[in-house]
Amino acid sequence: MIQIKNLTKTFDGQKALDGLNLNVKKGSIYGLVGINGSGKTTALNHITGLYKQDFGECQVNGENSYDNKKMKETLGYIPDELFFFTNYNLKNTKAFYKNMYKNWNEDRYKDLIERLQLNEKKRLKGFSKGMQKQAAFALIMSTMPEVLILDEPIDGLDPIVKKVIMEYIIEDVADRGLTTVISSHNLKEMDGICDTVGIMKKGKTLIEGELDEIRQKISGESEPLSLDEIFVKVYENDYKNRGVEKNDK
Repeated sequence: MIQIKNLTKTFDGQKALDGLNLNVKKGSIYGLVGINGSGKTTALNHITGLYKQDFGECQVNGENSYDNKKMKETLGYIPDELFFFTNYNLKNTKAFYKNMYKNWNEDRYKDLIERLQLNEKKRLKGFSKGMQKQAAFALIMSTMPEVLILDEPIDGLDPIVKKVIMEYIIEDVADRGLTTVISSHNLKEMDGICDTVGIMKKGKTLIEGELDEIRQKISGESEPLSLDEIFVKVYENDYKNRGVEKNDK
């Protein structure tokens, strides 16, 4: 579904992505993990077609993602930093989305704003950050996307709202084969959501695969490690390997 091969992107002489490779299968919930500055958001912006790579390939469903209008009609993206038109309320914004996305689901939208208790008449700029994320989720999920890209999606949300959001995502994965990529610092919550993970560092992939297989490989015969513990182990191992390489030289 999503294939990234040897992707490289440079900003002001600094490599944000340095030969990145990712493979996201259809119908999976893929967790993209890494410390700040590892290139996660830059990778997501290539998948959504916002950035053009310097080198390498980024494809969604077999098509190049950059500036691909057809692909964008089937993709939903909720970035960490949200943007809304200054004077628009939720009702105005809904009309805009409804016109942009041919698979708009009005019944789903009504159910979401009711469950999330969103005020359609209040300007979105006046919403708290958490409420803005809820509004963005209600809008995006109502477009019935085939691919969902989420950058820090549950940051600042209360447990009840998180539950509603994850119910919709898991239901769509099961019923429609929705492919989801989640980037988040909250590894404990991702541990219970994601079936596949990719750990990034300095624009590269350190490890990628099904979470259970990675857990078994790293844990061995000992008690299975959490995603937090796996992340630390992978980083520690990378530092050790780099240290050996440096000493060999």
